[in-house]
Amino acid sequence: MPRKLPFRVIHVSGQDESYRAAELNYHSPLTKGWQSSRYCLYPQDIVIQLENRSRLRKIQILSHQYLIATKIEFFVGDVPDEQLQDLENARYTRLGYVSLSDNEKTGYKARELKSVHVDAIGLYLKLNIHKNHINKYNIYNQVGIIAINVIGDDIRRPTDLTDPDVYLDPDKRKAIEADPSLEGLYNKPDFISPLDDLAFDMYQDPEIAGIIRKLEKKKQEAVLQERFEYAKKLKAAISELQKVGEKLGKYEVEKRQAVENEDYDKAKLRKVQMDEYRLQVYKELNLPDLLETSGSRHPQVIDLEPIRQATPPRLQEISYRTPPQTPPPRTPYDERPLPAMKNKDSKPTSDSPPPPRTPYDERVLPVKPPPVPEEEDPAPSETNTGITGEPEPMGEKELREASYAIDAFGEPLVSKAYSKTWSYREDALLAVYKHVQESSVSAKEECRNLLKATIFLIKRAIDDKVYSVFKAGLHLLRMILTEYIPKHKLTKQDTIYAVEKTMPNLLHKGGDTAQRNREDAKNFVLEEASLMEVKPTNIVPHECTKPIKLSLAPRQAQTQCEIVEALYLKLGIKSNTGLTVENLMQFCVTALGHNSDKVREVAERIIKDLYKEVRDPVKDYLPPDNEKTRKITLYRQLFEYFDKVDGKPTKTDVKRKRADDERKKQQEIDMLQQQLQQLKDMAAGKQDYHPSPRPKKHKPKLKVPCISWVCSIM
Repeated sequence: MPRKLPFRVIHVSGQDESYRAAELNYHSPLTKGWQSSRYCLYPQDIVIQLENRSRLRKIQILSHQYLIATKIEFFVGDVPDEQLQDLENARYTRLGYVSLSDNEKTGYKARELKSVHVDAIGLYLKLNIHKNHINKYNIYNQVGIIAINVIGDDIRRPTDLTDPDVYLDPDKRKAIEADPSLEGLYNKPDFISPLDDLAFDMYQDPEIAGIIRKLEKKKQEAVLQERFEYAKKLKAAISELQKVGEKLGKYEVEKRQAVENEDYDKAKLRKVQMDEYRLQVYKELNLPDLLETSGSRHPQVIDLEPIRQATPPRLQEISYRTPPQTPPPRTPYDERPLPAMKNKDSKPTSDSPPPPRTPYDERVLPVKPPPVPEEEDPAPSETNTGITGEPEPMGEKELREASYAIDAFGEPLVSKAYSKTWSYREDALLAVYKHVQESSVSAKEECRNLLKATIFLIKRAIDDKVYSVFKAGLHLLRMILTEYIPKHKLTKQDTIYAVEKTMPNLLHKGGDTAQRNREDAKNFVLEEASLMEVKPTNIVPHECTKPIKLSLAPRQAQTQCEIVEALYLKLGIKSNTGLTVENLMQFCVTALGHNSDKVREVAERIIKDLYKEVRDPVKDYLPPDNEKTRKITLYRQLFEYFDKVDGKPTKTDVKRKRADDERKKQQEIDMLQQQLQQLKDMAAGKQDYHPSPRPKKHKPKLKVPCISWVCSIM
């Protein structure tokens, strides 16, 4: 029956000192994996040796997220019977290759898991790793592999024909005795346990993974002993422990990251959470009773081997592949549930048949946990601290950061605004909206403190990834500008403060990947510029026309340019609108240098519309109009448009007209030269064939001046 085969790396053509090939010998959430040396030569080779000569059924490769090889070739090696088992004596057979994605679509944040089903016999497995995909993160042209997994069957020599898995007729017995490699072809089920799959060890806490394997073995024994109630309890415990193992694995990764960032408070918090959570789960599941460490309630000894069925997988403890106690750190952990947990709401049953094969083939494994599903969790009671019905408490850093808001609204409400559950955050904003709207504070200083606290929470809401929280933040900001400030008769400086603090967040939201977020942020800025309380301050045009950085993200830069264009078309520059030729042109000239063509197109449209209105002052902010500048396509098109608006022929038209005039003049000269040649031919014919002069009336008197004029030209 196929199972996870132990192996060790015995040869590698090159390795980075911080990411050695020995990392591939074990699997855990903290495995760093192997990386080739910098600027290495390709292809790179990795050779692994199996514990025993085996029949390989499945090979799994987990690639690095950006140190990605273009393809990987697989070779299986074996040693002839008469020779010593040594790498030097191995003979390899090519199995094939797999191609790896360049990972550009995922932004180089996901790892690709390749699973290959094979049928080959050997002692060695060789990986031939070809050159890397080129990307901006792989600056040293390296390749990397996070983990390798091999699944197959051991081939025993001599063959044990008393094994119940090999109950064969005499002809097949003789065939196996002649060639032991045929053993894996008879009466061997193809079922591969999910516990042997690479994704299981890469997701699970090592201690929990070991307990799950022990419980699985106990469950198989209980089924053979017909202890079905006990097997049912074991199945439920395994399902629960899989979720626990994932969560502990995540905490372990976060703890290691906190240590690397020297955030020891967070590391200590994660360590305490892990210990408490682990003890709590062990106590709730009553693991000693499940494992029957104090003795079985059915102590009769049953010989499992003679009656062992073909379906249950064998799970054996592998001593030398146990991960070390302090494995090196690695990238963040994915919270995606394992397939055995997909039906977590359904009650476990003992008669569920095992799946036909593992469902991880050709799966892309994320490096970082996807934030959106966690943010949009509709159950407000589920948090990382457990199901408590209340938002998780705030840390010291958060308490210091939100001190203004806590003084104004109280810690319970602000803790909801800081919660990791989106429904709590939305409820907090609605509560703040009601509190501010019904506020009866009369002292100006208290009103300003309440305004500052509210703006602080609005800024967090605008940056929120959940759409409903973002919309609640915009709704609250609109109320502040249109109702709260006029009601309490605050000054113009308070209005400027509210807009000035939130405008960077709104412009940053204009670069969001979701279109509705970008459109809502853009429309709110335009609406804000037209509000009766905001328009006289001219703060919106002033903030929006600040020159952008050339390194700004294309979406955000394009949205800001579109906002400036809409403000110009809506407000103009003639009255006191906050828009002038100076700030518009400084903004547009900077935008013309952005590397995104869509950003440059919007800036060009603004410059063209502005030139129609003010003409020559626009040219003062552009490079001089000369041949050198016009060699640049962008400026040539602008200057030609200016000439067209001024009614002047463009320089291209002038050149074209000059070329046409030269062509016509050359045609006239050619025609006259042809006429001259004809006259010369006629004169030569007269001397040869007509020696006597013709009458004067026949002489071409009119042609003589023409001939002399042509000669003078020549």
